[in-house]
Amino acid sequence: MPVAGAKSTQDFVPIKEVRDGVIVLKDGSLRAIIMTSSINFALKSEDNRAAIIDQFQNFLNSLDFSIQIFIESRKLDIKPYISLLEDRLRKQETELMKIQTREYIEFIKSFTEGTNIMAKSFFVVVPFGASVLKSKKGPMANLTRITDSFLKKGSQETVTQKQAENFEESKIQLQQRLAVVDQGLVRCGLRTVRLGSEELIELFYKLFNPGETEKAIQISG
Repeated sequence: MPVAGAKSTQDFVPIKEVRDGVIVLKDGSLRAIIMTSSINFALKSEDNRAAIIDQFQNFLNSLDFSIQIFIESRKLDIKPYISLLEDRLRKQETELMKIQTREYIEFIKSFTEGTNIMAKSFFVVVPFGASVLKSKKGPMANLTRITDSFLKKGSQETVTQKQAENFEESKIQLQQRLAVVDQGLVRCGLRTVRLGSEELIELFYKLFNPGETEKAIQISG
């Protein structure tokens, strides 16, 4: 029986919608996410390490806005790989190849049962938020009342059109920030790809439903 006044799960999620590869939060601000590759720092020479650190420092110092670096660690689902091997086993024609494939399958199963195979994904969140007038006192209060009055009298079509225009303007500003971040990461030796709407929805679905899937996010195309 639902409790009176109880909030649903969606009330605690700050996301309003995902549109054109952009996350629109409930406060009107925007977010875009870039997925990056990783660098095996331990295998680099001392000079290469110093160069990477120096380049990454220059990248951070060049930003005049904040970013968020997010690392997702997820247990890799090995079942599809086992199914693939078992299919290969059925197609083997020689007895020797059947034995070797069967032994390899058993090795993979025993190895993964005692070890957690983790898949790591690396993301950079780029924000953009238009300034919002929040003051309710003094001269700004009159301006707020006038604006509210205008919106109430204006048609819904005009309000919707204005919202669409604001979104497009903010998205242009966000794309400029994305270009800066993307160039900086590439200079550090990383490969980057921006998540589209489908990838964003998949990412957040897995974050809020960690028990339903263990596969890492897949980029289409």
